[in-house]
Amino acid sequence: MRVLGIDCGSQITGFGIIDSDQQRHHLVVSGAIRLQPKKLFSEKLLDIHREIDQLINTYGPEILAVEDQFYLSNFKSVLKLGQVKGAVILTAARAGIPIVEYSPLAIKSAVTGYGRAEKSQVQTMVEKLLRLAAPPEPLDASDALAVAICHIHTSATQTRMQKAALSAVTIRLGGDPC
Repeated sequence: MRVLGIDCGSQITGFGIIDSDQQRHHLVVSGAIRLQPKKLFSEKLLDIHREIDQLINTYGPEILAVEDQFYLSNFKSVLKLGQVKGAVILTAARAGIPIVEYSPLAIKSAVTGYGRAEKSQVQTMVEKLLRLAAPPEPLDASDALAVAICHIHTSATQTRMQKAALSAVTIRLGGDPC
């Protein structure tokens, strides 16, 4: 499975692509899209679209994982982040890539085991899970990788649950569970 994780931001949008067999994870690429502060916001959205589109075309991810809605006290910031997320989702949807969303709590829990972990704790666990020589930089990139890891872990759990349910049904019906 190849997962593209995105950490949406109106100034910096982090990205990370991971290959995984659901047991071992391998970093393909990570980084950040840094937006020019003096550009119009519409131009920034177009830059995000172009960069994400290029990542999709270059690396061929099978799924896009993005952070679900979150709450900020500044309405203007929430609106801008929603627009960035919309540009990301639209780009993936146009490329025919399925999109999944995870809450910040679910992402942190999947990566660190604690839903209220600090960004530095998430970064350290991403480094360990991907067996990297150094922490992924910037923090936006490690957050994007955490979103991808969250999807991989969630997907693996769902697969195990489906197999267990199928096995239980097969046993009840008197069939061979294998």
